[in-house]
Amino acid sequence: MKNKALDLLNRYDSGIWIRVLGSALTTITSFMIRPFLVLYLYDQLEGSIILPMIIVGLQPLCGLFVSWFGGGWSDRYGRKPLILIALFLQMLCMVGYIFADQVWQYALISIINGIGFALYMPAANAQITDMVTEEKRAEVFALMHTAFNVGAAVGPVLGLLMFSWNPSAVFLISAISFILYGLLVWFKLPETAPLIKGDKQSALSSAHPKPKFSWAKHKTLVLMTLLSLPVGLLYAQVESTFPLHLQTNFEQYRTVLAALLTFNGIMVIALQIWIAKRTEMMPSYRIIGGSYILFAIVSMGYGYSSIILWLFVAEFIFTIGEMIFGPHMQKAVSVMAPKEQRGFYFSVYGTSQLLSRGLGPILGGLLLNWSNGEVLFTVLAVLMAIAGFAQYRVVRSYSAKALID
Repeated sequence: MKNKALDLLNRYDSGIWIRVLGSALTTITSFMIRPFLVLYLYDQLEGSIILPMIIVGLQPLCGLFVSWFGGGWSDRYGRKPLILIALFLQMLCMVGYIFADQVWQYALISIINGIGFALYMPAANAQITDMVTEEKRAEVFALMHTAFNVGAAVGPVLGLLMFSWNPSAVFLISAISFILYGLLVWFKLPETAPLIKGDKQSALSSAHPKPKFSWAKHKTLVLMTLLSLPVGLLYAQVESTFPLHLQTNFEQYRTVLAALLTFNGIMVIALQIWIAKRTEMMPSYRIIGGSYILFAIVSMGYGYSSIILWLFVAEFIFTIGEMIFGPHMQKAVSVMAPKEQRGFYFSVYGTSQLLSRGLGPILGGLLLNWSNGEVLFTVLAVLMAIAGFAQYRVVRSYSAKALID
């Protein structure tokens, strides 16, 4: 057992393990907040459905504009500075939630938090690509997904207890976790950006000009980004309209929500690395296409399950879908990206998540207000099926072209 543990530790660069530890630390507190933030704002804003959705949506929408620059900045100035700035901004936002009591204050906090998240993800994903060889990237992205789900397994239950006791304490603990992660990055995480590791002055001056966006050159990347939107929309509903939909069907809806998210996190921790190793060498386009089918089934399950057992079945299918979708999409982007533009490529792809998390709560809230949860999740399932077929063809076409080249 000890030898296996040592083999696992030695399998990856120490920087990977720092990222794993920091991600687990911050996502525990993040998941103490995320499932209940809409319900918290719903109560704070006297039962309004649309206002909480707009506030939650502001975070990724404002981050969307920053993300187009954030990846390029990480290529030019380094991964480490961008990660540190992002963690600092997110820490400030957690402190801000403690003192906020007006709509405009919640909106401002959401905007700043969105900027922090948008700066963090492209730099963090590019850093993994810098440190890991192509054949291990899907596995390492899966490892990071496992770290995120440590938070998903533990956070919702803690959040359920602490929001009932003192919501301010949850935000304070989250702020402390961002500080601790920032200290780890500051003292232990090396810089990995290729040009920064070499001649720093030339990298900052002329060796790496800001990437120019071209539809012809980046057509495949843009299509993959756009076709990922329905998946992001599903994630957005889980954090926004889904809790309100549960409220109409289950008396103990907060407990049901916490149990579902904890179940999801435990399943990812148990299965993610095993699934990643089993699917590492499989064609990404098949894995990705299959994940869309699973997400469409999940959408119908979320919409129409009135029995807790069926909700858990849907959540298990969702878990399998996300365990194969994320790592293989990130691997596809990492393989496509030129060495000197990895941050830029991940920032473009990251706009899918930001746009869907921004528009998703607002559009979902309007549809939920106009009809009901069944209609909302049926529409999502149809979008998932159409986008999945198209994404399968796009990734397959690029893979075939790459083999020829």
